[in-house]
Amino acid sequence: MNLKLRLTVLSFLQFFVWGAWLITMANFWFGTKHWDGAQFGAVFGTMGIASIFMPTITGIIADRWVNAERIFSVLHILYGIVLFILPHSADPGSFFTVMLVAMCFYMPTIALANSISYTILKNSELDVVKDFPPIRVWGTIGFIVAMWITNLTGNKATEGQFYIAGAVAIFLGIYALTLPKCPPQKLIDKDAPLSEQLGLNAFKLFKDYKTALFFLFSMLLGAALQLTNAYGDVFLSEFEHFPKYADSFVVKRSTIIMSISQVSETLFILAIPFFLKRYGIKKVMLISMFAWVLRFGFFAYGIPEGFGLSLIILSCIVYGMAFDFFNISGSLFVETTTDKKIRSSAQGLFMMMTNGFGAVFGSYAAGWAIDKFFTHKFTTASSLANYLETTPDNQTFLGILQKSFNSAVNPDGTLSSIVMVKDWHNIWLSFAAYALVLALLFAVLFRHKHTPIQTSDIKH
Repeated sequence: MNLKLRLTVLSFLQFFVWGAWLITMANFWFGTKHWDGAQFGAVFGTMGIASIFMPTITGIIADRWVNAERIFSVLHILYGIVLFILPHSADPGSFFTVMLVAMCFYMPTIALANSISYTILKNSELDVVKDFPPIRVWGTIGFIVAMWITNLTGNKATEGQFYIAGAVAIFLGIYALTLPKCPPQKLIDKDAPLSEQLGLNAFKLFKDYKTALFFLFSMLLGAALQLTNAYGDVFLSEFEHFPKYADSFVVKRSTIIMSISQVSETLFILAIPFFLKRYGIKKVMLISMFAWVLRFGFFAYGIPEGFGLSLIILSCIVYGMAFDFFNISGSLFVETTTDKKIRSSAQGLFMMMTNGFGAVFGSYAAGWAIDKFFTHKFTTASSLANYLETTPDNQTFLGILQKSFNSAVNPDGTLSSIVMVKDWHNIWLSFAAYALVLALLFAVLFRHKHTPIQTSDIKH
């Protein structure tokens, strides 16, 4: 099999086993289990907790002792096994624990997949800047295919999404062993200090002002990266609470609508080499941050029909620029500014800041804020009906009340149980404001001179 094709399959499967449940887990959590938002923020934060230490540890091992493709294989097989156990969790606490174990196995494989691809391409004397983005784009396609399969098979709110991901993850673990060997570089002298031998000298990167600032913004933007993954699909699904939108395509096929975001990724990934070489790393990352402002802003005013539907679609389109421009350019920034002895470890640090500390901060902060400031509580049918733009005697409304909220209308007009509805408009506006402040600060504080030859040097 052609080398690039083999790496393409790797990329496709790497993100398939994430996309099968990442966007739809909220529907399983809120719609099937009926657990609360603060707990969900904690569970979604397991990706961040695992990313704080696991990518760095596996990067050190890959730099020093064990072939990267072998570590990658073992981690995926274990990840697949744990996914089969996950949906059998009886309560939020046990679900959190099992998900944390799963994420400890999966999260480091993202950085390892990049390192494996970079190593194989370089060993074959290929241009990483030119050849890696078209390979990576198939990771996004894999994510899309997984989302569609989950939605079209009726598994977006069931345990089936985890079984699909688990089976493919085990296959990927086996497939990885067929790839060209990626042995440890062992470029560090055996008499070097213990910290250097363990790869901990990668943390010295924080001593450099520009690099430290880059990692800081990676963390802060990492918080934003997780928000639409956590809440995007459930945001669209919860339009079912509005009688006039209950049967809309957006509600029934919310995961397919969200997949437009990943389709957009495939296009923007292919544009990255042009933007990087023309504008440089700082401007590309800055474009990403302003794209996040648009992503959240469009969602804030989106509804399932008319102009509002156009805004939802525009939000999904701009997501590709928001997500790709920072993640890919950030990864290449690390690749071009760090010593080759610690590049796997440095990639692990980048992952730790974005999907680690950033994800934990974003998940916990968002879950807490949504529950405390952006969740409306209703005790009367009239107030709830008014909010949902209908009347208390509307039959669709009464059906939604029972099905979605497990509540009913008492003879005096009060509700048999308190109904809580998320204020998505203000949730997305607050996220947009956060991204805007971040972009302005980055533009002022991060100084990085664009040198076109720097990107071309990556292939050497």
